[in-house]
Amino acid sequence: MIIDIIVPKAGEAVTEADIASWMKEDGDFVQMDEAMLELETDKASMELAAEQAGQLKIIVPEGETVQVGDVIGQIDTSASGEATPAKEAKKEEPAPEVKEEPEPAKEPEVVVDPNDLSQKTPSPAARKIIIENGLSVQDIPASGKGGRITKADVLAHLKLREQQLKIPSPIQTQTPEPAPAPKGPVIDPADQERGVRVERMSRLRRTVAERLVEAQKTAAILTTFNEVDMSGVMDLRKKYKEKFKEKHEVGLGFMSFFTKACCMALKDYPVINAQVDGNNIIYHDYADIGVAVSTPKGLVVPVVRDAQDMSFDQIEKKIVELAIKGRNADLTPDEMSGGTFTITNGGIFGSMLSTPILNRPQSAILGMHNIIQKPVVVDGEIVIRPMMYLALSYDHRIIDGAEAVRFLVKVKECIEDPTRILLDL
Repeated sequence: MIIDIIVPKAGEAVTEADIASWMKEDGDFVQMDEAMLELETDKASMELAAEQAGQLKIIVPEGETVQVGDVIGQIDTSASGEATPAKEAKKEEPAPEVKEEPEPAKEPEVVVDPNDLSQKTPSPAARKIIIENGLSVQDIPASGKGGRITKADVLAHLKLREQQLKIPSPIQTQTPEPAPAPKGPVIDPADQERGVRVERMSRLRRTVAERLVEAQKTAAILTTFNEVDMSGVMDLRKKYKEKFKEKHEVGLGFMSFFTKACCMALKDYPVINAQVDGNNIIYHDYADIGVAVSTPKGLVVPVVRDAQDMSFDQIEKKIVELAIKGRNADLTPDEMSGGTFTITNGGIFGSMLSTPILNRPQSAILGMHNIIQKPVVVDGEIVIRPMMYLALSYDHRIIDGAEAVRFLVKVKECIEDPTRILLDL
């Protein structure tokens, strides 16, 4: 029995993914529920496990972009054997003949020489475009691994052909030589000798980059600053942190105080919690707080939903849970979508001051920074206090400067006097 390995649905807005890596080689034996490959979507990474034990056949190699529902491999459950360790070295045996594939008639490759097809194999997405446009495989430069034609190769070829058709030229007896396929970044030979390493950006990193640039282009971002005396929170933590951990089995951190303070300020200034939708403003009567988490694969922003109704220990537990999932690449798309406001803490890395970029489509983001002992004037006397700079970046299209400043002052008041949070003042 042959079981297809299909790209699963990973959220309403997710339609495609990259095959980050196959953990097994073609022909390896896999056990039921054993991880076979890692997929990367715009929002998260996920592992696919074998539905049943059998021999693995890889159809789409790693590095390719695939659509939800695509068949990327198969498992032959009639085969028997022992599980092969992940990424075992490839066998030296020659590759089996591809004659056992389904009937060639079902693969309507137009104007394709079989010899060329064995050297240039289109990906599923590329194959579809080639057939729809009546293209010849031999005319398309291949930039994928092992001479594989990617979707980007076909689109580049179509664009080049369109440009050529617009330029008047005499009748040609031969097809013009195609433009050479891009070979990647140009590296100076002198630099190469000193050591240069090129890595392909992960889908997650590319998506983050695109959204940050989009935020800069589509919003009128402005940042306002304030500083907060952390003495009140630090004294409260010092007094109750042991009892808090003993009772709730989680540490009492700064994030729960800032999350609660932001929820109170968002209630007083709801436009900070809103977002732009064309000519409309969408307001939210709840606070879904995004918490920026740094992971080995880049920045992710999981969401603490309905934070306004949560207690300190519930917030701390949720943040710890999401942070661990983020570092282990276990976050689901649902856990990273739908936030209304974001908090980012660059202070854990030593940042003194920054201007955070909006997490679109949100309209504001709070930046926390490191705590430093500095002299301040209190009641006419110079004293040393633990101080933190706060930064609020906001979309000036719907948020006026006065509202942004008042919001930040409200957060400052709640942090400097934590009893305000307990008494909802």
